[in-house]
Amino acid sequence: MALSPEVRSNERDRIAQMVLDLVKERGAEIPYQLAITESGLSRARFDQLFDDYDDMFDAIAQLWLKPHMVAMEEALAADLPPQRKMYEFFRRRFVISRERFREDPEYFTILCEMGAANFERVRSYVDLADHYQCEVIVQAQAEGYLAGLEIDEALSLINQMVSNYTLPDALIYLGDKLTEQKLARIVDTIFIGLSGEAGNEAAGVNSLRIAT
Repeated sequence: MALSPEVRSNERDRIAQMVLDLVKERGAEIPYQLAITESGLSRARFDQLFDDYDDMFDAIAQLWLKPHMVAMEEALAADLPPQRKMYEFFRRRFVISRERFREDPEYFTILCEMGAANFERVRSYVDLADHYQCEVIVQAQAEGYLAGLEIDEALSLINQMVSNYTLPDALIYLGDKLTEQKLARIVDTIFIGLSGEAGNEAAGVNSLRIAT
């Protein structure tokens, strides 16, 4: 019997949450066959929901990253000055990850390892985050910030400067050294000094040049 889109979506979310719960309970990644067994569904019914492990991982990633997606969309839609919007774009996701890490560091670490092992399955979420960030950059440039930089160049530079606040693994190694106050100072520095107006030889502030 064919499943309606709504039923299929709900069942995929249920199984994804079940797998996340099992990972937390057992402290290890859950094999596909075990997920089938624990689901309580027949193999035929399970096959209607997922094509294979990769497809199931997609559902898990979508569920786990949904709060981050919502946070980015809300920050992007917020009526805020560019500098504050950029800060909120990173801060809101960082807070979600930090709270999850503090709640259960071991569980958080396992999920980071799963994400690293299946990076190609989460690449689309990274690309979407970059797309949203480009929109924030465009809004900032419309008000005179990040002058003289191509959007992709600004994106790359900013990502490198704030990577510790966007890569969940950084919390495992840096923990409480990562703070909202430091993130705010980083964003302040980006808006004060990041510019391409002095030409290709400029880096950071306009008075600093790299010898060629």
